[in-house]
Formats: sequence, structure tokens, C-alpha cells
Amino acid sequence: MDLKTASAIRRLRLISVPEGISWIILATCTIIKYTVASGFDVAPVLGPIHGVLFILYVLFWADAWNRTKWAKGKAALYFAYSIIPGGGFVIERALRREAEDAVIAARARKEGVVNA
Repeated sequence: MDLKTASAIRRLRLISVPEGISWIILATCTIIKYTVASGFDVAPVLGPIHGVLFILYVLFWADAWNRTKWAKGKAALYFAYSIIPGGGFVIERALRREAEDAVIAARARKEGVVNA
């Protein structure tokens, strides 16, 4: 894995957690607004914050997909998780495992253990 690909995956990992947190908070506050406290409206503040984080996520996702050449199904799954509240945590974990596997494979190739 080259440096640009690793950077693209790292950016996607770094944005996935805040995007997931903002989605959960926005959904929770919306539920509170419509069920418990009708005067509790934080959407004008949280909406744009989540919107910016989601746009950054989509941009970083597209960059990572372009650089890693993921299969369409895998790329679609990573995108779909961004729509599900808390899905960013699942994505971060999967990307971390993928990065760790790439490091292990690179070390094995360097040491001549495998020919991958």
C-alpha cells in the first residue's frame, strides 16, 4: 500500500467516528424534540455540523475508493454504513483491520515470508 492510499484510508477513518457521533446526536435530539420537549430544537446548530461532516465523509470515501480499488459491493457497504446512525464506528473498525492487515502483509513480504 502506497502512502497516498494509506493517507486516504486514514482520513476516512478519522472522519467516520465524528460523523457517526453527530448522526446519533442529531437523531436523538430530533426524537427528543418531537416526543418530550417541543421547544428543544438544536437542529439549526447540529444539522449543519452533521452536514459538513457527512460531506467530508463522502469526499474521503470517494478518494479512498478511487485509491484502494475496492469492489463495488464493499464500497457500497462502506457508504451505506454512513447512512445508518452509528455506522461510522463499524467502518472505522473495518478500515483499521484492513490497514493492520496491509502492514502485516508488507512486513511479511519484506522478510520474505510470503510472496504476496
